[in-house]
Amino acid sequence: MTEHRHGKTVLDDLNPLTRNLRHAIPDVYTGFRELHHAAFAPGEGLDTATKELIAVAIAVIEQCDGCIASHSRGAVRAGATKEQCADALAVTFLMGGGPASIYAPRAYDAFCEFYDTEHGVSVTA
Repeated sequence: MTEHRHGKTVLDDLNPLTRNLRHAIPDVYTGFRELHHAAFAPGEGLDTATKELIAVAIAVIEQCDGCIASHSRGAVRAGATKEQCADALAVTFLMGGGPASIYAPRAYDAFCEFYDTEHGVSVTA
């Protein structure tokens, strides 16, 4: 069983930091939350799961572990599958080269952690 370190642990580490800054600049966070909801709402061409997988791929290219964890969780919640995640991550190798080959496995680990939890698969913490 895989020990996951790129999903919930990353988000748990970021939560108190985010909360502190959110208290200092609440209007900015409110605006960002509204943008987030608008961007991930199902549209005419893309559903929420696809949009979240795009965000995971961008997070890999940007090398943002917090974004990887957050959008992996969002993709799982929106109904994305492990196969869809792997396909999205394959594109990152083309667009991001060597660094993507390091961050894409982190993203897949995060996605699988949230997926397995969501679907009742036993995981090692």
